[in-house]
Amino acid sequence: MSGLVAIDPGRSKCGLVLCDGAGQELMAAGVLPAQACLEQIQRWSVAELCHTVLLGNGTGSAPWRQQLAPLPLTLILVPEAGTTLAARRRYWQLEPPRGWRRLLPEGLRLPPRDIDDVVAQLLLERHLQRPLQRHHCEWLSAAAAAPQNLARTVKA
Repeated sequence: MSGLVAIDPGRSKCGLVLCDGAGQELMAAGVLPAQACLEQIQRWSVAELCHTVLLGNGTGSAPWRQQLAPLPLTLILVPEAGTTLAARRRYWQLEPPRGWRRLLPEGLRLPPRDIDDVVAQLLLERHLQRPLQRHHCEWLSAAAAAPQNLARTVKA
């Protein structure tokens, strides 16, 4: 059974996650340049690793709707309202603070990296109405998403 993809769309970078077909666990996640994100979704589609794309309905979603339209995927727009702050909280649940960061009040903790992938994960979790884990999740990078590294991407 093929999985679900969720995208936090942006002009220059996007959060991207792939969930297993059972909707239980993330298989891949990353923050990619927009073009690399689209190419990764195309490869997953060809490999039949996904059948549905959840797309955040924020300001960056219109170009993405056009780019995804030719693909043989079901596109579902999902509300993005409040995801940035919620993703900050979710990041610290996924990656508990260590060292001096544990001493900071939660409201003062800033994640040490871009969290667009966590926003995409939240969109997926809201759609599925349950949290997802990242136990065996592959981290996607622009270099790993390049066509010559296709063998390194998630296998069904």
